[in-house]
Amino acid sequence: MTRNKDLSPCTALVTGASSGIGLEFSRQLAAWGAALVMVSIDQDDLDREAARIANTYRVPVDTCCMDLARTETADELYRYCQKKGLQIDILINNAGIFAFKEVIRTDPNKIETMLQLHMGTVTRLSRLFATDMCERHCGYLLNMSSLSCWTPYPGIALYTATKAYIRVFTRALACELHDYGVHATVVCPGGVATGLYGLPPRLLKLGVQLGILMTPERLVRKSLNALFRGKKQLIPGFFNRLLIPLAAVMPTRIRLIVKHRMLDE
Repeated sequence: MTRNKDLSPCTALVTGASSGIGLEFSRQLAAWGAALVMVSIDQDDLDREAARIANTYRVPVDTCCMDLARTETADELYRYCQKKGLQIDILINNAGIFAFKEVIRTDPNKIETMLQLHMGTVTRLSRLFATDMCERHCGYLLNMSSLSCWTPYPGIALYTATKAYIRVFTRALACELHDYGVHATVVCPGGVATGLYGLPPRLLKLGVQLGILMTPERLVRKSLNALFRGKKQLIPGFFNRLLIPLAAVMPTRIRLIVKHRMLDE
C-alpha cells in the first residue's frame, strides 16, 4: 500500500482522536478515503472535530467517548465495534499523557493512569484487533512511542519507561504478526508541536521554526507512509536519530542539571 492508495474500503480506529496528533491521523486517513472510529475522553471536542471531518472529506465517522485509562476499556471498545458491525483495518494507538514530575511527588492515581493508558490499554487493543486482522490475513497497527524511550530522563521516568514498553512490545509484535500478513509499526517522535507539553502557541511556533519541534502534519504523513510500507519502526528526523546515541552517553550530572532547571524553577 502506498501513500496514494485508496483507503475507501478501510475503517481506521484512532485513539486520542479529538486533538493533536490523533486528530491529524484522523484527518489524513479520512483524506485518503478511510472511514473512521474516533475515540477520545473529550466529548465536546470529539463531536466537533468528527463533524468537521465528515463534512470535509465525506467519509463515515463514528465517535466513542471513553476513558482509555481503565482496565476494562479495551474490551468495551472492541465490543462497541463488534456491535456496530465495524471491521477495523487500521488501528492507531495514539492516546497518551505527559507529566514532568519526580516519581515520589507524583500522585499514585496519576501513576496508575499512565501505566494503564500507555501499556495496559495499548497491549489489550493491539491483541484484540490484531487477532481479527490475523484471521483476515491483512491489517495495519501503529503504536506511538517516543524518542525518550531509549534513555532514562529524570523528571519523566514514568513517561519514558512506558514508552520504552510500547517500542519493545510493538517491535516484537510486528515479528509475530508477519506470517499472518499483518503489519505493526512503532513511531518514536521527538518533540511535536501539540498541546501535550502545555507550551504556549508562540513557543510551539518558535520550536517548529528552529527545527526542535515537528508539526503534527509532517509527523503523521511520515508515520502513515512508514506503516503502509511495512516498516517496523520509524524515528522521524535525522536530528532525532542522532540524539539517540548522544543521549545514551549523557553524563548523570548533565541529566541532573536539566532536571533541576525543569523542576525547580
